[in-house]
Amino acid sequence: MFLAAAGGAAGGSSMIIMLILIFVIFYFFMIRPENKRKKKLEEMRSELTVGDEIVTIGGIIGKVVQATEDTITFETGEDRVRIQVKKWAISTNVKQEEAEAKAKAAKRAGKPVVEKKSEKKEDSDIWETKSEEEK
Repeated sequence: MFLAAAGGAAGGSSMIIMLILIFVIFYFFMIRPENKRKKKLEEMRSELTVGDEIVTIGGIIGKVVQATEDTITFETGEDRVRIQVKKWAISTNVKQEEAEAKAKAAKRAGKPVVEKKSEKKEDSDIWETKSEEEK
């Protein structure tokens, strides 16, 4: 009789351990990544400045012309229609997304991210090389 009671207690503790294990797995695969995405999105919205190209949650694309603490005013297209929305309605910052995509592509290729030189600098480098050869 004593052995049967001990076996039931062991089964209950293993059930509790399994529930805790499931919760930990659920946390690391579901809750934590979602919190990271929310934090990144809030950071992006707080860093919006004049001139950034944005996309709203409704799919409207435009360029920021004014940014306040909780609202964004942006222009759409050549007709210069201005729309004012709350910051939570901003889905993406196009410039920031492009920069992140380039960085990820370079990382996958195993190459460091290098900014292109302006044409003027390249021309001056060519002229400097020619002048050195002439000497």
